[in-house]
Amino acid sequence: MSSAEHSEPAPAVTAAPEASVRRCENCGSPLYGEHCFACGQPTKGLVRHFSSILGDFFDTVFNIDGRVIRTIPSLLARPGYLSLEYFAGRRVRYVTPMRLFLFLSLVAFFAVQGSIDYDDDGEGGGKGAIHVGGQREDSFDKANTVAEVDKVRDEALAELRQARKEVANVPAGAVGVDIAIDQIKEAAERRKERIAVIDKARAAGKEPPPEHVVEGDRDNMNFSFNNKRWDPVTNPLVLGWLPAAANKSLNRRIGHARDVLRQKNSEKPVVDAMFNVLPQTLLVMMPLFALMLKLAYVFKRRLYMEHLIVALHSHSFMALAVTLIMGESFLIGLVPEGVVHSFLEFLRVVTICWIPLYLLIMQKRVYGQGWPMTLAKYSVLGLCYSVLLGIAMGASILVGLLTL
Repeated sequence: MSSAEHSEPAPAVTAAPEASVRRCENCGSPLYGEHCFACGQPTKGLVRHFSSILGDFFDTVFNIDGRVIRTIPSLLARPGYLSLEYFAGRRVRYVTPMRLFLFLSLVAFFAVQGSIDYDDDGEGGGKGAIHVGGQREDSFDKANTVAEVDKVRDEALAELRQARKEVANVPAGAVGVDIAIDQIKEAAERRKERIAVIDKARAAGKEPPPEHVVEGDRDNMNFSFNNKRWDPVTNPLVLGWLPAAANKSLNRRIGHARDVLRQKNSEKPVVDAMFNVLPQTLLVMMPLFALMLKLAYVFKRRLYMEHLIVALHSHSFMALAVTLIMGESFLIGLVPEGVVHSFLEFLRVVTICWIPLYLLIMQKRVYGQGWPMTLAKYSVLGLCYSVLLGIAMGASILVGLLTL
């Protein structure tokens, strides 16, 4: 016999019963895991026990939390490290750039909004709060001399300028404080004019005219259109490319915004309008900043998405730093004067100074150019981005006021 005749037959492969093969409920393909290789549909849907869905939720949250713990220290203390790690392909151990930015921005917005005190009741919110508007405009009504007006104005401006320093590194965060500063100055001038009118009337032996004659019902909040004062009926704003109904709605919203700004404590709706549109504004500005990086480093031949990742990480760091500054300010307001209080003040100053230094070092490490060229590009990028951000925030606040 040949050797082939003496060889033992190969064992037969028993096919799995057709009924035992798991198949995708969407396309019917065999399943080899928790996702269909053909159409991508997962095996788990929402139609199952709630306890199972809850378990998946907590598993996802704890997984994110684990990556956050690894990501935050590197983001805070190692400029450019996360971007370089992402470019090197080591991505799974860290939070993704977009999720990191959204998470930290949300935390920063809550921290800043929670720290703002509008002083509506005149009591103030303590040292840990950012004071905006409120009782100072009322205090002008009690001032009977120009010297008293100047004293109230200077005290109010000192508080507001201190608040401005605390939010100086929030993207466009000083806009609301700047509005309050302008309103304080306007209120002081109106009170001085009122005092002059009162003194003149008394010198002539007459009764002072009603106050609304001097203040003019805050008509400085109006504006001109077609060389005439805007009026929703007699001189409305008309945009030819909008339908009549849209123009009518626009003028109605303009009138509402003007009425809001005429209120005595109008800082709150203005700041609220700013925060309502700030997240959307930053999301729009982010691709523009990445484009600016692309143009600044065009000869590096990096992909646009690489610049976008750098932009996301840099803005995430700024949001984290702002959150820390707000937390430090809050603790400073709670701790009495002493060693701990001084340490917290020092820590806040270090955090504020670390922001521009961090961004400069990050730009140097990521793009690898010499210090002179890096400093030049850093300065130009910072100036251009600040101007664009200011314009975008001004437009966004206007939109926010029109949609109040």
